[in-house]
Amino acid sequence: MGVEVVTFGCRLNAFEAEVIRSKAEDAGLSDTIVINSCAVTNEAVAQARQSIRKLKRERPGARIVVTGCAAQTQAAMFADMAEVDRVVGNDDKMRGEAWRETHAAFDVGAGEKIAVSDIMTVKEMAPHLVDGYASGLPRVFVQVQNGCDHRCTFCIIPFGRGNSRSVPMGAVVEQARTLVERGHAEIVLTGVDLTSYGTDLPGAPKLGMLTRQILRHVPGLKRLRISSIDSIEADDDLLDAIAGDSRLMPHLHLSLQSGDDMILKRMKRRHSRQDAIAFCEQVRRLRPDIAFGADIIAGFPTETEEMFSHSLDLVEECGLTFLHVFPYSPRPGTPAARMPQVARPVIKERANRLRAAGEAALRKRLQAEVGATRDVLIESAGQGRTEHYLPVAVAGERVGSIVRLEITASDGARLIV
Repeated sequence: MGVEVVTFGCRLNAFEAEVIRSKAEDAGLSDTIVINSCAVTNEAVAQARQSIRKLKRERPGARIVVTGCAAQTQAAMFADMAEVDRVVGNDDKMRGEAWRETHAAFDVGAGEKIAVSDIMTVKEMAPHLVDGYASGLPRVFVQVQNGCDHRCTFCIIPFGRGNSRSVPMGAVVEQARTLVERGHAEIVLTGVDLTSYGTDLPGAPKLGMLTRQILRHVPGLKRLRISSIDSIEADDDLLDAIAGDSRLMPHLHLSLQSGDDMILKRMKRRHSRQDAIAFCEQVRRLRPDIAFGADIIAGFPTETEEMFSHSLDLVEECGLTFLHVFPYSPRPGTPAARMPQVARPVIKERANRLRAAGEAALRKRLQAEVGATRDVLIESAGQGRTEHYLPVAVAGERVGSIVRLEITASDGARLIV
């Protein structure tokens, strides 16, 4: 058995899983399961713990290593689990040395169980080109940024990821060029706080400049997509690229979190409700067919029914298509955990209402696509996605190709051709 990586959480974790597998195998590890954990909610941590116990029952002879954000912030808790053989830090997991040390510790059957360094001391970020991507895989990720300098009151992630740091622009462009040469049709730029890209680099280039450099210097790239952004930090170059280059996909996922100004202040967010609405209106003028997704938290401490209604209304006012709903979960050590809490049944009920609004918004957008002709990236034998990231049921198309198809119907969850 080789190295199996079980990933929880964000797209960035999914990208990093490929790096972890490669470096762990290069270090000589075998019959090892790596849990790449998430700390964004209590539920995510609980899922990791449940998975560890289940995997140990299924494969009692395998070594289990825990890494990721929850391992960084709660190392002792995982180390106390009898099923866990080692805990590796969130920055350490990207370094071959950490996996060589892990292999050595397993060989001698001794040593410290916790191998977690101080992530707040990490100042630079090395580029990681994933060699494990299969040639022709339709969509691949390029990590351009990690960490976060902001301190939203609900969020533990800066303590799991460290401060913001960026991959130099030239290295990102070179990675994009290499991936295109390998036959990948779509590249997604990813990071923890993507719109803070470049603040630590010479000259402080912004995400918009990086985007334009990729589009300019990698002419063979068919599609460039941007993952979650903080709309208040979107710069003019990024808006110009959205307006002027069809290879930049008309789909943005926004870190909104709430639609109520008082809750936004208590979250220590840097935008207002009107800022969010104005941004969506501005971008829609530049790219009328754009699709927006958003993260929204239900039941943040002190949230009243009226405050929640402002978040619910934001779905319509911002014209959101995709909703990622988080029932509020108090994270130990965060300011929000010390605020007056909303009752759990109320949080659950509000999250359900938000999800229902999101499902209705998606159905509405899918129905509006009927009769349109879209360029569909074929992801698998049965599904593709449009430029707007809308799922399409397909059959008989070559995986990895981009095919122009007429949308004939919608089943409420996917488009039909």
